[in-house]
Amino acid sequence: MSSQLQKNNQYKSGFISIIGRPNVGKSTFLNHVIGQKISIMSDKPQTTRNKVQGVLTSNDSQMIFIDTPGIHKPKHKLGDFMMKIAINTLKEVDLILCMINADEGFGRGDEFIIEKLKDVRTPVFLVINKIDLVQPDTLLSIIDQYNELYEFKEVVPISALEGNNIDRLLMQIKHYLPEGPQYYPEDQITDHPERFIVSELIREKALHLTREEVPHSIAVLIDKMERKDNQDIIHIMATIIVERDSQKGIVIGKQGKMLKEIGQRARVDIENLLGSKVFLELWVKVQKDWRNKAFHLRDYGFKEDEY
Repeated sequence: MSSQLQKNNQYKSGFISIIGRPNVGKSTFLNHVIGQKISIMSDKPQTTRNKVQGVLTSNDSQMIFIDTPGIHKPKHKLGDFMMKIAINTLKEVDLILCMINADEGFGRGDEFIIEKLKDVRTPVFLVINKIDLVQPDTLLSIIDQYNELYEFKEVVPISALEGNNIDRLLMQIKHYLPEGPQYYPEDQITDHPERFIVSELIREKALHLTREEVPHSIAVLIDKMERKDNQDIIHIMATIIVERDSQKGIVIGKQGKMLKEIGQRARVDIENLLGSKVFLELWVKVQKDWRNKAFHLRDYGFKEDEY
């Protein structure tokens, strides 16, 4: 950090929560801002299950973004956990980005979010994502509709996928952040350990390649992750957890073809993340109805008492 900025106490920093319905583009936005994949992306709802923090550091500010699970009606204990995370972050941050999809109509999820926002004093931006999918006239009507429901501090239309207007949004965020310290080293881009991101990258590939109820039933555990002595290769053993025997068969695939494809695709992203060659070994295990069992949720990293 610049000593002059420290001296003048002009350095700005703060925590920014990104909330919204599933599939509005929160993870795409976070990955674009950070410049590296730290939050997995999928066109399937409820992809993000835990808080993912991304850190953006410049010479005069540090923004810590929190990508939260999409707001939805819970159907099991895992869903309850996800909603508690998303709602609780509203009380912990300096700024809230309420992200919506310009190509989707106003729904019950949006209504629920706005009602929750009325209970907080934190500044809230309305971020309208995917503006590349709509006409300008449509955008104006969306802005009018939301401004009637809530007094947003700023309204910023963006395209997270194409990078449109992201720089303007970051400038607006910086303007609203308080003066504060640099919380993380300038070269750190996330507070999550490598094991967590590796498990998420494996889960992302399984999400992309499977269908129907299988994606929602998948969890990934990293059993071992180590670099062998005098070898430029990291050995990773991971277990993909599913809820039913039929799902195990789908994930493995005929003659192991599906599991092999998941592993090959995940390995590419993991090698990019770790900057090293990777030997990835995947297993599949059935844990019946794990999303409704508190002890399994704790084992798989969903620790409710932390939030």
